[in-house]
Amino acid sequence: MDNVLAIIGEYNPFHNGHLYQLSEAKRLSNSEYAIALITGNFVQRGNVSIVDKWTKAKMALLNGFDLVLELPCIYSISSAENFALGSIKVLNSLNIIDTISFGCETDDISVLKEFADILCDQPEEFKSLLAHELSKGISFPKARENALLMFLNNIRKSANVLSSPNNILAIEYLKALKMTNSQMTAIGVKRVGEGYHSENITGDFASATAIRKYALERNFYAIDKAMPKVCYDILEEAIKKGHYVKDIECYEKEIMFVLRNMTVAQIANLPDVSEGLENAIKNAANSCNNLTEFMNMVKSKRYTQTRIQRILLYALLGFTKEDMETSKKVDPYIRVLGCSSRGQTLLSEICRTNKKLPVITSVKNFTTTCRNKKLLMMLEKDIQATNIYTLGYEYDSYSNLDYTTKMITYG
Repeated sequence: MDNVLAIIGEYNPFHNGHLYQLSEAKRLSNSEYAIALITGNFVQRGNVSIVDKWTKAKMALLNGFDLVLELPCIYSISSAENFALGSIKVLNSLNIIDTISFGCETDDISVLKEFADILCDQPEEFKSLLAHELSKGISFPKARENALLMFLNNIRKSANVLSSPNNILAIEYLKALKMTNSQMTAIGVKRVGEGYHSENITGDFASATAIRKYALERNFYAIDKAMPKVCYDILEEAIKKGHYVKDIECYEKEIMFVLRNMTVAQIANLPDVSEGLENAIKNAANSCNNLTEFMNMVKSKRYTQTRIQRILLYALLGFTKEDMETSKKVDPYIRVLGCSSRGQTLLSEICRTNKKLPVITSVKNFTTTCRNKKLLMMLEKDIQATNIYTLGYEYDSYSNLDYTTKMITYG
């Protein structure tokens, strides 16, 4: 089969920067086919997707992808390390991908590989530096960054690399490729336009953060040039129909209810909860009336807001530390959200060459026939995530969409 490219993305929502990355990655890899592995209704930084996973799949298909797969929710809302490892495991299992591409802030991927090698090999000197930094009571990401800077002894060069969320995730992808002995070739595409967190729209390239901000303010004119026309139309329609979710605060009462109902021991069993954090979470849940108050009470130098928000999603969706450990050890299923006519060819080839690969095109059929309890647990969490997600809609908050929504087809 001709060269196959894969890109991992949140597409929250799909914009010109994503289209540029796809175009460049296809050119650099000389790929004929492109597969998107996307996060579902909840995303990696402990928040929600502005539109649902099928809407995002439609955007991706209409802009050049042939096959769109869903990254299981347990990976989608994990730390960068488990997010990347889960993604690479999914793509490795397809046994058809030649190249994986990711966005980054540097033209020199060898620099990112140097960081990835250190994190993968864990030299004794680095581990000692990391332990020393953690003893200061700072967050793990900051402690690891400091340890890397000291280990490499080139602060100016290294700090510029480690200051970008895109670079940090790219390093985790490279680390996961090495850990799994993947045969996929990695290609980085340098980000163009505004920065990751920028809320400015000054031209054809804007961050997803800015696009969401203006879209939620119903200022559609401001985002017109920053998105492909078809994606702009889809996003505008979804918001006007009330089929969107603003952010995690849409579920603040549900989250407070869940946390108040949990025991301290149950909170301690949530992923990413450690060192007595469960007591602070329980106290805040019992005394706060909204998530802003809650965050201000719980976050600290050691625990970032992103980490706390992920913990809140774990509580809301019912994930435990045991579930997270299972996700690290299991080979995940392949959940198909949509495909083009060319994607049908890809899908047929994947199934033909990997006869035992758990490929889901019908949730009902899979839940009826699958005997693997670990995979069923993960899929049940995906289904529950969709059911909770639609509670944030203004209108039509239907449940069981994973059973009733057909796979998106195009072409």
